[in-house]
Amino acid sequence: MSKLRFRVVEAAFNKKAIDVPTPSELPSEFFASKVFNREKMFKYLPGEAFAKLSESIEDGVLLDHETADAVATGMKKWAIEMGATHYTHWFHPLTEGTAEKHDAFADPDGKGGMIEKFSGKLLIQQEPDASSFPSGGIRNTFEARGYTAWDPSSPAFIIADTLCIPTIFISYTGESLDYKAPLLKALEAVNKAAVDVCHYFNPDVKKVVAYLGWEQEYFLVDAGLYSARPDLLLTGRTLMGHESSKNQQLEDHYFGAIPTRVLEYMKELEIEALKLGIPLKTRHNEVAPNQFELAPVFEECNLSNDHNLMVMALMRKLSRKHGFRVLLHEKPFKGVNGSGKHNNWSLGTNTGILLMAPGKTPEENLRFITFVVNVLKAVYKHNALLKASIASASNAHRLGANEAPPAIISSFLGTQVSAVLERLENTDANEVVVAGKQGLKLDVARIPEILLDNTDRNRTSPFAFTGNRFEFRAVGSEANCAAAMLVLNAAVAEQLKLFKAEVDEKIAAGKAPFAAIIEVLRKDIKESKAIHFDGNGYSEEWKAEAEKRGLDCETSVPLIIDAYLREESVKMFESTGVMTHKELEARNEVKWEMYTKKVQIEARVLGDLAMNHIIPMATRYQSSLIDNVYKMRDLFPADKAATLSAKNLEIIEDIANHISYIKEKVDELVEARKVANKIECEREKAIAYHDTIFPMLDKIRYHIDKLELVVDDEIWSLPKYRELLFIR
Repeated sequence: MSKLRFRVVEAAFNKKAIDVPTPSELPSEFFASKVFNREKMFKYLPGEAFAKLSESIEDGVLLDHETADAVATGMKKWAIEMGATHYTHWFHPLTEGTAEKHDAFADPDGKGGMIEKFSGKLLIQQEPDASSFPSGGIRNTFEARGYTAWDPSSPAFIIADTLCIPTIFISYTGESLDYKAPLLKALEAVNKAAVDVCHYFNPDVKKVVAYLGWEQEYFLVDAGLYSARPDLLLTGRTLMGHESSKNQQLEDHYFGAIPTRVLEYMKELEIEALKLGIPLKTRHNEVAPNQFELAPVFEECNLSNDHNLMVMALMRKLSRKHGFRVLLHEKPFKGVNGSGKHNNWSLGTNTGILLMAPGKTPEENLRFITFVVNVLKAVYKHNALLKASIASASNAHRLGANEAPPAIISSFLGTQVSAVLERLENTDANEVVVAGKQGLKLDVARIPEILLDNTDRNRTSPFAFTGNRFEFRAVGSEANCAAAMLVLNAAVAEQLKLFKAEVDEKIAAGKAPFAAIIEVLRKDIKESKAIHFDGNGYSEEWKAEAEKRGLDCETSVPLIIDAYLREESVKMFESTGVMTHKELEARNEVKWEMYTKKVQIEARVLGDLAMNHIIPMATRYQSSLIDNVYKMRDLFPADKAATLSAKNLEIIEDIANHISYIKEKVDELVEARKVANKIECEREKAIAYHDTIFPMLDKIRYHIDKLELVVDDEIWSLPKYRELLFIR
């Protein structure tokens, strides 16, 4: 091992666990202490302002300026008491991260002093410079104005000395430049559409809420080793590195004892998350070495998404304190499992009913079937779009790699639900008997109550039914959940509207409501049957079968993204009021550009490392072998020297061949980038990077990894997988 790498590895492995001060209180006592939640609102706001803000949160009622001023005053008082000196509008630009600009509460009072000011106007809206955020051409660079607008449904919170106010981000002309604005619109669309369908079964339903429970997978790497790997530092993944002799093949890491240093990190992360009102519940070792997972209790979708972004920021911040770096890239290490972020999604009513859970009466079970079938129909109709919502340069490494769902959207239902739908599909219409308000006299609707663990899990299914919810397993670990959730909720909203229109038409023609519902359901079950697949999604047979069924089987990320602009997608987004055609075009431009830039950065980093690290190290070792061969010839007779140095000559030739290939392909890579960079169309440029440049990375990597096995360990200065993947 090289002296440089030895010092880095020794320093990393000798890291001591950091003592984390554990609060003397129970988590329930400090939970949400840094959040301006209902309890704080009630304490710091006048009664009328509290009532109006509650109404705005619950029903989306606009706040008047007087109420906004009262809320701002109370919020400022609480924040200052908590030690805050600044405030910021916290938003989600199209970078998939978060953004914030901090302003001080302190303002000159005009008399030579300062006064803390924060008005309703500043709370509701701000005008940050939008010129450097991705916009996809919605506005020119010189048209910098953009607005952040307060989202009252997600409570303000405090990070360090700053009051953070969740907001949407829109352009001067009103188009959304973020993920939150369309997500909120999609959630409202599914609320309205689902309430209308619920009224067939219960007229008391006033609101339907979409719930999200995310499972965040991640890797931890020692900070010193991370800093010694420029590829990890600059791209989030290792662009080279031969597999460790031992990785995950013994399956001994999964659910194993959590390493002490990691546990200390997890404890502090949980404490800080709980203070921010994030209900973290689960922590455990994942399959790959150094891979872990955390998960919260389910929450309303918009709030849950905000919390996921907050947690990812906390993970990055606190990992440094504990001598780690957190890796959220979907595939940081070749040869071991990558990381996903399973999105568990469901719908619930204000009356306390989970719409994806069976009931105890025929009517309740018909309601359950109604929503399950409509979700399946939406997923079937927009399977290409759902895949586009999770497609990225980094997630493409993970999907279908025998560790995550394949890049074909299908839905696993389990034997029990599958049997119910099959029976309903094949039921003769004459067997349906409607008995007024008593419900439905139909055996197929009498489903045994499905408990949480009464349906098996299929890890190869991208969209699996898991008892009382659907689990969208294809979302990537570093993604903003909103990208997938706004598509799913909008698609379900559209389908529920279409379903209701069909049912109402049959009722108007004289059919009884439940008979009309069953007739439409039978049609939708048949039409969406192609999306239902309970088998092995990794098999080659399924890929062929999926193509026969008409499911989208595209694997090129730039081409997958095209789904956003298909006619049926644009119609869905516009009919639900979630996004306009102009906004969709802009987002696609951003997605294509982001894909290109990520591959471009990886290509530049790999080329730099190959020429400035790998080849010099290999050449140095090769020179030492050549020197050894000449010394052999001076020391031994010619025939014996030839025999003794034969192995070294083979290695010298092997190194020369690898170096020659690497140099040749790096030169080709540079020229290919030059050609691709001249393409003006972002879509065509992304396709060129995918088709021409991206494949070169693995070809160059292959030869670098072979050199790693040959070159003297003392000369090889980059930390290897056997060091990166095991925390001591």
